[in-house]
Amino acid sequence: MDQVISLPILIALIVTALAFDFLNGLHDAANSIATIVSTRVLRPRYAVMWAAFFNFIAFLFFGLHVAQTVGTGIIDAQIVDSHVIFGALMGAIVWNLITWWVGIPSSSSHALIGGLIGAGFTKAGSSAVVWSGVGKTAAAIVLSPLSGFVLALLLVLLVSWLFVRSTPRAVDHLFRSLQFVSASLYSLGHGGNDAQKTMGIIAVLLYSQGRLGSEFYVPFWVVLSCQIAMALGTLMGGWRIVHTMGSKITRLTPMQGCCAETAGSITLFAATWLGVPVSTTHTITGAVIGVGAARRASAVRWNVASNIVVAWVITMPASALIGSLCYLLTRL
Repeated sequence: MDQVISLPILIALIVTALAFDFLNGLHDAANSIATIVSTRVLRPRYAVMWAAFFNFIAFLFFGLHVAQTVGTGIIDAQIVDSHVIFGALMGAIVWNLITWWVGIPSSSSHALIGGLIGAGFTKAGSSAVVWSGVGKTAAAIVLSPLSGFVLALLLVLLVSWLFVRSTPRAVDHLFRSLQFVSASLYSLGHGGNDAQKTMGIIAVLLYSQGRLGSEFYVPFWVVLSCQIAMALGTLMGGWRIVHTMGSKITRLTPMQGCCAETAGSITLFAATWLGVPVSTTHTITGAVIGVGAARRASAVRWNVASNIVVAWVITMPASALIGSLCYLLTRL
């Protein structure tokens, strides 16, 4: 264990982690509400309230497997100290703000993990990195959007076959109602997977300071505070990214929006149960592209999608670099 820090510094780091969680909710609000807003099923004001509520109650439905992975499965918990945590958080926060400002739906999750790897590697070298956990997370970069894409594509085809004899107006009316359910499930999955990443960061910080005893676990007050911060961030919305997710990639009908959200929620529920910290942004983007491609390939604005993919590829290296620099600054 490293030197014990003073209580004010510990509190400041926890507040910084919760600020990241808030920004995560702000940045990723589009994941939960873009489809339901773009299909005009809910007005933006009510959509963010809807998403924030289900983001908050997610802890009632999921275990803390993702928090365990982030806390102990990315870098060795024994080398974590206040400098590593600060570097990780700054790497994630700075990258989040950059991508939020330009309206690119990059991954808050991978920004945090990148920052954690960068700071941990800078402190203790490659031995600090838990490569199995990093490999699992890196695989999710590919698998989560691919899963969202395939599931959404199949759902659209299945629904189109089931309702082939129905009028477009009847289908539209039905899926406007069903989209409330699918959006709720997606927000639940988002709150369940994303808030746990910050829980893991705070818990490993407390563990490194000897405040959890000899066993790593996530205190309930940490769970509650992270869910509240995530919900408040979602409540503030992220309108630049909503525009990209909801209309720039492809135009959505209520049926397509429902299929995209359902595909995304299935992916997130499975990942959270397995303890894999996936990107909710990647997942819903893959699903939105999937429903667009089901209509016809030209319905997807592939140039916008390709720009998003570029952001996915550079998120972890960029945040790792920022995290490394911030760690070095604190050592000066």
